[in-house]
Amino acid sequence: MALATGTKLGPYEVLSAIGAGGMGEVYRAKDTRLDRIVAIKVLPAHLSANEELKQRFEREAKTISSLSHPHICALYDIGHQNGTDFLVMEYLEGEPLVRRLEKGPLPTEQTLRYGVEIAEALDKAHRQGIVHRDLKPGNIMITKSGAKLLDFGLAKYQASAAQAISASTFETRDRPLTEEGMVLGTVQYMAPEQLDGKDADERTDIFALGELLYEMSTGQKTFKGNSKAQLISAILATQPPPITTIAPLSPPALEHVVTKCLAKEPDDRWQSAHDVASELKWISEQTSQSRMFAQPTKGRMKPASIAWMVASLFLLSAIALGIAAYHYFRQVQSAPTQELTELSFALPAGTTLAAPGCIALSPNGRMVAFSAITKKGDTSLWIRSLGSKSPHEFSSTADAGYPFWSPDSKSIGFFAQGKLKKIDVSGGPALTICDAPGGRGGTWRADGKILFSPNITGGLSIVSAGESGSPETVTTLDLSHQENSHRWPTFLPDGKHYLYTIRSATPESRGIYVGEIGSKEKRRILPDQARVEYVNGNLVIFRERNMLALPFDPARMQIVGEPTVLTEDVDLDPGLSTATYSVNSNTLAYMNSGSLDSILTWVDRSGRVQGTVGSSAIYFQPIMSPDEKKVAVGIPDIATGGYDVWIMDLIRGTLSRSTSNPASDVGAVWNPDSSAYAFTSNRSGNTDLYVKTLGGSAEEKLLLHNDNYKKLNDWSSDGRYILYQEIVATTNSDLWVLPMFGDRKPFPYLQSTFSESSAQFSPDVKWIAYSSDETGRFEIYVQSFPISTGTKRQVSTAGGDQVIWRRDQKELFYLAADGKLMAVPLSFANGFEPGVPVALFQTNFSYNTGSNGERQQYSVTADGQRFLLSNLAKQSSETPINLILNWPLLLKK
Repeated sequence: MALATGTKLGPYEVLSAIGAGGMGEVYRAKDTRLDRIVAIKVLPAHLSANEELKQRFEREAKTISSLSHPHICALYDIGHQNGTDFLVMEYLEGEPLVRRLEKGPLPTEQTLRYGVEIAEALDKAHRQGIVHRDLKPGNIMITKSGAKLLDFGLAKYQASAAQAISASTFETRDRPLTEEGMVLGTVQYMAPEQLDGKDADERTDIFALGELLYEMSTGQKTFKGNSKAQLISAILATQPPPITTIAPLSPPALEHVVTKCLAKEPDDRWQSAHDVASELKWISEQTSQSRMFAQPTKGRMKPASIAWMVASLFLLSAIALGIAAYHYFRQVQSAPTQELTELSFALPAGTTLAAPGCIALSPNGRMVAFSAITKKGDTSLWIRSLGSKSPHEFSSTADAGYPFWSPDSKSIGFFAQGKLKKIDVSGGPALTICDAPGGRGGTWRADGKILFSPNITGGLSIVSAGESGSPETVTTLDLSHQENSHRWPTFLPDGKHYLYTIRSATPESRGIYVGEIGSKEKRRILPDQARVEYVNGNLVIFRERNMLALPFDPARMQIVGEPTVLTEDVDLDPGLSTATYSVNSNTLAYMNSGSLDSILTWVDRSGRVQGTVGSSAIYFQPIMSPDEKKVAVGIPDIATGGYDVWIMDLIRGTLSRSTSNPASDVGAVWNPDSSAYAFTSNRSGNTDLYVKTLGGSAEEKLLLHNDNYKKLNDWSSDGRYILYQEIVATTNSDLWVLPMFGDRKPFPYLQSTFSESSAQFSPDVKWIAYSSDETGRFEIYVQSFPISTGTKRQVSTAGGDQVIWRRDQKELFYLAADGKLMAVPLSFANGFEPGVPVALFQTNFSYNTGSNGERQQYSVTADGQRFLLSNLAKQSSETPINLILNWPLLLKK
């Protein structure tokens, strides 16, 4: 029963309630004798009702009261009044650790500090023969003076049907309060021997301490289960994910301490809390020294001193990585610090890189961030610490691409779902900064400003990294010079000037430029239409498939020497003007070519290969003609950085160029008789629609021009309509129709705040199938045409994109979220009636689904019996991320 304010329990006057639970109620009270504030815990009735248990409790309370330690909540008194038993304890002002952990993981410094304090408190108790046995976040208070252990041996009590048995978390010196075989305490933080009902000792508390350290470092429970049985099984038989895969900035030596605490067998753990405290103190000292050493010095250093400092910093960094780094990077540890060292690591099992350019090295050189796509088509952001054997996947980063780091290496910026976002490396959700419908690169300044390319076609903007920022325009396209995109910005050391890439249809205008914040002036530095990074007085850039370093003077803004080849055969996408590489002062990360290479492959309905067409290459959106004799495909031109439409003859297996503009000509769709195709091109500065007739020297003709980014989807079987997407910031991707008759004025078919894409006319041109993310993921829908307000049916059941109608309209095909090609039987007896989707086979495609995929990766014959796939030519395991340590040594050769 709750106590009212003013109630007296001996000399203690109740002031207010603090909390209540199954083990009693806690009140704030005043000791009227000593005029001090105390906490009073009123014990539950089942404890007070058992005289034998009550006597044992009093003996144990006397033992606990002898514990005097700055990080143990002191027990002052016990009392009994009018049938109420109570404890009088030290009153603490602060926040329970369990509540603090609801906000996320603790900084490493706090984890180590509180870990030392808890370990020292346990050591004090253990030396007096007291074992806590219920160590958990709810029994730790975080105060101004540090961590305080609560309910030391008094937290939990349980009673059986036959007899009330104390769930005290210690044994008295006279006799244990527990019986062998009893499972006592809080399951989440129990050691395996507790779950087996065996005797507990000091090492039982050490197991729980390991769980506390893990949870403080990661913000996650050490062991997980959907039920108590599953949780118990996890504690007994599984190991938690390494701390560094969740919190990469955690010291690897802490990983070692925690792993040993969590050993299943008590003999394999640390044998005393004193040892754990000593280890944590050592880690804390090493971490503090590393931070002190890393502080910048004032004044100007000589080049030789800078080189020495870089070498020393790298050496200290390698030492700080500790045991985990030794096992994974033993090649680095065994090599002299100033030797050129080459390493590599594979992408996570079952994934491929989301797109060329989707990797980024942290400025401190300790981590690699990258975007990867699973076989299910899910894309997310990953990070790999150079001291870890496995990468960590960030939640809430669906659709993530083109990551870049904050200068302090604590946060990552990236583009996802039409937004510019950021996420802290230490954990927490991804936060939206502003709109970026088609982001193409960003750079983060020390003052928190981000310069970025928000759209596929457009200039650069700058925004504060704070949430819900309002971007300001920095550059605009010069359409008189046929500029179509400004992208891949990177700040120079002064923070005012920046480098960026201008894509243009004219060779005289495209290249790498330098700009200045607040000024409209720009100067071309290089003619390359490529991404560039500035580091160590060099511009690191790719030409064709080679990585080069060009000496660059940022004061004069010009190249001052000859290029040096750093590595060859780098993976690139000319259409994006980027390659798969990242560089910092000491390390170069890159992937070899091949992630985009595919081969056109014929398969039957079961996925059995029936042959290939041509050789492997980068094929962008290969689309088979209605007569099934040709394939229109986009192929990059390495020299110009653009794409051209090529025609593959399926009968003879020959390939011939169809367009030859230095801009990007892609995304062809065929007219009904296979005599012409429409395509998109940015040759005028925008992505406009053109048409070309096959045969002779027919020129391309402009079909549609406007300022929005467009993608072609389909040409109706009667030749009267072309279906395409327009991508704008306010409504994402919308479906539009261009009539090929009359005034040819386009009209919107579907406009919403969601993304509609991958649309196809039905063979009778009465329906349109399309993909939309209105449910939170892309699914296939069908609506009537030309009016979209009629029947609307969802066709897919577990994600879908890249929809195609069978020519006789008996089936719909689409790509499911797990990468399987699906077939849906159709009926039109009462309007449109889809059947149950059936999986035909697992595909091997290289790009994600959805509006950002931009690729139709298969075609279907008229009878629906054969499929032409754009299959990966290489598996992801064949193209790992490579690292070159001490890459500046290459400049001396």
